Amino acid sequence: MAVWSITFAALAGAVLATRSPVAAAALVFGTGCGLANAFLLMRGNERLADHRNPAVFVISSILRIGVFGIVPVEFALHGPAWSIGAYFLGFFTPLGLYAVLVARSFRSEQG
Repeated sequence: MAVWSITFAALAGAVLATRSPVAAAALVFGTGCGLANAFLLMRGNERLADHRNPAVFVISSILRIGVFGIVPVEFALHGPAWSIGAYFLGFFTPLGLYAVLVARSFRSEQG
């Protein structure tokens, strides 16, 4: 998931840099934040399964949303407003790829 996400960010960022360097940086940075969020989410799920303490999971989720939600505003302030979309495209790419890979894994185990 991480390798595919980084590859996507590098290629799409290079194409986007011709239009707006700030939006390209938002895409690449969003992918990095998305990877961090995905790994933190996976770790939080493991801890939730081990300790069964939903309060800690909820608090960590709120903190992640707050931190990763503030970042794209900075890109929009220093570049085009649509750089927010580029950030979120990068941010949700790792989670989308993870969902596809997990679904593919389940299908291969069943068939």
